[in-house]
Amino acid sequence: MDLRLGRVRWSIRCRHMPLSRADGSVPSRSEKGKARAILNRLRRRYPTIGTALDYESPFQLLVVTVLSAQTTDENVNKVAPVLFAAYPTINDLAEADPEEVERIVYSTGFYRQKTKSIIKLAQGVEEMFDGEVPMDLDELVKLPGVGRKTASVLLAEAWDVPAIAVDTHVRRVALRLGLTDQSDPVKIERDLMALYPRSEWSGLSMRIIQFGRDVCDAKRPLCGKCELFPLCEFPDRFAFARLTPPR
Repeated sequence: MDLRLGRVRWSIRCRHMPLSRADGSVPSRSEKGKARAILNRLRRRYPTIGTALDYESPFQLLVVTVLSAQTTDENVNKVAPVLFAAYPTINDLAEADPEEVERIVYSTGFYRQKTKSIIKLAQGVEEMFDGEVPMDLDELVKLPGVGRKTASVLLAEAWDVPAIAVDTHVRRVALRLGLTDQSDPVKIERDLMALYPRSEWSGLSMRIIQFGRDVCDAKRPLCGKCELFPLCEFPDRFAFARLTPPR
């Protein structure tokens, strides 16, 4: 057999092999069926999904994601146009005067730390990748301040590359629904990847994040109005359902 043909066949076979969870097990058919039912209901609630942050390039999405910590998307969307008008290129931001940037991003909170982060981020893209944001998770996480969650958001949102971002909303909702029993974000990511086909990864975490904001709140989940209630494993769901008027 031609060596190249053998490699192609191996690659195709690997893409169709079931992924294992963080503990090494492979989800059963019923577990995957439940996961599919959850996604179908989330799709009905959110037919289209995407970040509410405004951006015009992958680098801008990285920056606004950093700025969005501990503030609202609306607040970031007011600041971002001013920031990118003042620093239209990555190199401009890499060489920016921190005090000037601080004045622009002040209203997003934690402005000194955020200023340091986005300037270092710009410098990292310039120095490590010649001014081009890499389209690879392992490369993205080498950038200052970019973790797996931010890298996954960028891959899925900017390029529709299959990726699952695990933030506090995804962690909470996935645990309550019984999609994982892990607490570590990397292990949760692995469990979700094992449950869902690659074609569903990009929109999965964004739908779960929005659902966590709208319904599955950390302190007061709206269990009585939740379309995922029959599929949920959250121990306190019945108690919260009594506190929530039915749909």
